[in-house]
This record gives sequence, structure tokens and C-alpha cells, in this order.
Amino acid sequence: MQSSEFKSVYRAEPFRPFVVNLADGRNIPVEHPEFMAVSPTGRSAVIYGEDGSFEIVDVMLVTNITVGKGKANARARKRC
Repeated sequence: MQSSEFKSVYRAEPFRPFVVNLADGRNIPVEHPEFMAVSPTGRSAVIYGEDGSFEIVDVMLVTNITVGKGKANARARKRC
């Protein structure tokens, strides 16, 4: 994946949670923009889990990104 495509999803406003799908079959959720840091070159990213764990990802190994509707939107629908 191009680093520009990766950054555009990460920097979207409003932020929408997404899942990074990797070539090795792993799927890494990004629930909040503060849970991810992209290197200055855009070649790698560190993605933190809610439990404090983290993954270092080579952006070139990202096969696609699945953008979700987010937890806030899901709660809002349940109230209606």
C-alpha cells in the first residue's frame, strides 16, 4: 500500500476506527488516532492495542484497510 493512502485514512477527520489487514493474514484494529504513530518517512507505523501491547508494521505489507463506523456511531444507533 502507498504510504499516502495509509496516512489519509489515519488523518481523516472525523477519525473513523479502522482495521489494518496485513499480507501475513493479521488484522490489527486502530480504535483511536492516538493509538498509532507513523514514521516520518511513512514506511512504518507503530499500532498500540487498548491493553498496552503494540505492533510495528511495515506499511508496504498492508494489503488493505477496512474502515468501520466506530463505536460512538454504534452506540447512537442502539439508543434510537
